[in-house]
Amino acid sequence: MAEQTGFVAYYRVSTTKQGLSGLGLDAQRAAIARCIGEAELVAEFTEVESGRRSDRPQLDCALACARVHRIPVVVAKVDRLTRSVAFLSRLLEAGVEVRFADLPTIEGPTGRFILQQMASVAELEAGLISARTKAALVAARQRGKILGGNRGAMLTKAAQVSGRLRQQDKARKWVLDLAPIVRDLHERGVVSLTHLARALTSRRIPTPRGKAAWSPMQVRRLLATLKSFESFAAKSSRTNI
Repeated sequence: MAEQTGFVAYYRVSTTKQGLSGLGLDAQRAAIARCIGEAELVAEFTEVESGRRSDRPQLDCALACARVHRIPVVVAKVDRLTRSVAFLSRLLEAGVEVRFADLPTIEGPTGRFILQQMASVAELEAGLISARTKAALVAARQRGKILGGNRGAMLTKAAQVSGRLRQQDKARKWVLDLAPIVRDLHERGVVSLTHLARALTSRRIPTPRGKAAWSPMQVRRLLATLKSFESFAAKSSRTNI
């Protein structure tokens, strides 16, 4: 799998005046530059929003760009994203790794775990309750108590199904993020499978398996998937009329 070393930068200022003057942006850019070192900034997005709002189109664009390129989003400070627990939790479910310049060690699986705890103590408590319940069931079995059903197998099966659904949702989001890029290429006259493959490769967008170069066959599968999504959306729209 091709190694991805780039980042997508997300900046946020609270007022239009700050956005126009650049006040606060220079400090954020400097913090991010120190954090990523020699790594490349593939794209930068600046939001002029209140920290209390969760509808942030530039953040959506940053997340979509990061999903397409399979690289992290980097933010100067945790509070530049949000002070809302619910919104940060939703962000962590977007299928994108998020790094913070003021928390340089917060990355990878360990970093995600720590951010989840910052976002929701209640989530940790739910996990503790689950652990205590499992321990109680084990203790009951050790005492010879017969429990109905194979609960361990049921929990394992549920975890496997949940994992598959998460992977499918991540793949679906990635394909949908590619849709506007493919549409733009079509409008520019890039329509053949070979030319589309070259264009996606030149834009340094990894293949579904993370390779650097696209093949015409992979483009064919991508177009077929996009077409199936569009057909489903059209049917759903007609049903809801």
